[in-house]
Amino acid sequence: MVEYTKKVMEHFLHPKNMGEIKNPDAEAQVGNPVCGDVMKIQIKVENNQIKDIKFKTLGCAAAIATSSVLTELAKGKTLEEAEKISRDDIVKALGGLPPHKLHCSVLAHEALKKAIENYKKKYKPKNKSK
Repeated sequence: MVEYTKKVMEHFLHPKNMGEIKNPDAEAQVGNPVCGDVMKIQIKVENNQIKDIKFKTLGCAAAIATSSVLTELAKGKTLEEAEKISRDDIVKALGGLPPHKLHCSVLAHEALKKAIENYKKKYKPKNKSK
């Protein structure tokens, strides 16, 4: 049996920011073919700041918990601050993960990074200085 921290169980049983954003500014979906986990992250950005972030994850308790805590870490941050959130930050915020579940934090990190990249590609021409 896998031993999870109280924080992991809290985010698994009562995930934060789960769902979808109507008309997101950007989104990304990543998956791990080995374990089958799939994560979708959507972001809404105002003035270079993540105003809203939602996730949908198909996976184990650790995958859901890492997605949930990631949204809490990223919400309200500027895109640059959010890009600096590492997989170690995600693990630390959950009070740790079993070694064989660390890949879930990598997946969550990749999903956010990809969503921000997609946002920057989509809005690059509109962000030029006046």
